[in-house]
This record gives sequence, C-alpha cells and structure tokens, in this order.
Amino acid sequence: MEFSLIDRIRERTAQGRDDVRLGIGDDAALLAVPAGQELAVAIDTLVEGVHFPQGTSAADIGWKALAVNLSDLAAMGATPAWALLALTLPHADPSFIDGLATGFAQLAQPYRLALVGGDTTRGALTLSVVVHGFVPPGKALLRSAAQVGDSVFVTGTLGDAAAGLKLVQQHANDTDARAGYLIDRLNRPAPRVAAGLALRGYANACIDISDGLLADLGHICASSKVGAEIDASLLPRSSALLDLFDDAASRDFALSGGDDYELCFTVSAQHVAAVQASLARLGCGATRIGRIVEGDRVRVRDAAGQWLEPEHRGWDHFGA
Repeated sequence: MEFSLIDRIRERTAQGRDDVRLGIGDDAALLAVPAGQELAVAIDTLVEGVHFPQGTSAADIGWKALAVNLSDLAAMGATPAWALLALTLPHADPSFIDGLATGFAQLAQPYRLALVGGDTTRGALTLSVVVHGFVPPGKALLRSAAQVGDSVFVTGTLGDAAAGLKLVQQHANDTDARAGYLIDRLNRPAPRVAAGLALRGYANACIDISDGLLADLGHICASSKVGAEIDASLLPRSSALLDLFDDAASRDFALSGGDDYELCFTVSAQHVAAVQASLARLGCGATRIGRIVEGDRVRVRDAAGQWLEPEHRGWDHFGA
C-alpha cells in the first residue's frame, strides 16, 4: 500500500526539469545545481491541530505545506526548484492522498517545482516539506543587514489568516464572502516569490511573516542589532478583516497573528520609490509601516502617538 500511495503522489505532482537527473523512485534524488547559483534550502513541518485545523481539506493541506516553504524561499530572494515531502498518516487513504497531491501540485506547477523524493510513514497527520531554490552568489536576502534609518515595509495585508482561524474556531458561516476570504487566506496563503525576487538588490533585510509581525520583525532586529518603531495606524488590513472585526481586534491580528506569509523587509531611502513601483506592478503592493531605529526591540505607536503594549507578540511553539 505504501508504494501505491507514493505512485499516486508522483503521478499528480510530475514536473519535468532538466536539472533533475533522477527523481522519485530510488534511494536518493540526483540533482544538478546550475553554474553560478547558490542553493537555498528550507524545511517546515505542519502538524494537524497545530498548523491547520482538523477538518481542513486534503487539497488545502497540500497547498499550505508547500506554500509555507516557498514563503521561506521568497524571503531569501530565491527561485524555487525542487522539493521533498515526508508524510505521516494515521492510515492509508488513497482519496486523501489524491486531494493532498492535487493541492500541492496546483501551487508547484506555476513555479515548475519538481517533487523529487520523500517518505511515508504511519502516525499522527504530519507533513514535512524541504524546498530547494537558486540565488546568485551574494544576492540572497538576509535578516541581518537592516540599517538605522531604513523604512519597514510589508507586502499585502496583515491579520487575515489569524482572523480566518478565529472564524473556523467559531464555526462561522464561510458562505459569507468576507469570512470565506479570510478562511481562504488561512488555508491557501500566497507565497510572495515574485516579490522576493524583485527585492534583490534593494531590500537590506527581509523575513516572511509566519509567527506574527512583531515576532518576525523582532528576528530582523535581533539579527541586525537594531530596533524598530511601528505605526499601528499604517498597518495594511483587508476590507474583509475590518468588516468582520473591530479596530482593536483587527489591529491585534495584524500585529501578532501568524500564517499570513507576507514579506516584511527594510529599505534605505534611495530605494523606496523603486521598491514601491516594482511591487505595485506585481499586484501585492508594499506598505511602509515604520522605521528602523537604534535599540533592541520592536515598539508600536497608536494613532495618538502613544506607545502600545500588545498582550501577545506572536506565536511560540514552546511558549507558556
């Protein structure tokens, strides 16, 4: 049964690439890194009930398992190429595998990303995906190069996925288009790969927002040995979020909610106009939300200029 499940995955995710010398079916894949490129590698694990609610469709799980990893490549300014999938299942379920592989393939195909191997085993529903991408030497976006005086930007809108999770937990009616939009943002995040590529040579530092803006911008600050000041009134929030939640709740989702997989990045003054124009052309936009300052923490100012003390600063797997 295990090998028939692997065959089902392989059939639905097949993607021809000349740099895949040997893919699924042997003890290891054989892959050729193009000349003049560095290899960027990332891994994320998704566990049912932690990273996606029970009852999430198989296709949405497959999509998200790849999306969260492509988001890591986007944050590095890397072009996706290959992936590995380790899948743990409570029992063999061909229809679930078909759905999962279909969702995975729907996201993989536009990037010509090839699934080149993996593993299957029995246990609680868990997926680990490894992605590989290419970036020219010295061009990768890092967390460690933010400079005092940089502007802090984010792509897209913030807080949607956390609000979507709240709606799922409340058993909200997803036939409401606004609720459906937020839940879809939770289940099918759009990794900002094109934005990451456009930021090469312009952004000083970059990270994807997986654990919440405050937590992830905090990682940039820690790596760069700087602080940041955020203006809460500038946080980009979708109309669906603002329609269904009040200003305080939507602000908290935008500051501390995870799973949006937007990019947070810093840019020096001379590159601001070019970055805004480039990301506007891509359709995701870029909103300036604050600045990098001397210090060692992220602070948030409200519309009246008062400093806020958010109750939560983001997701921590091992937090109290």
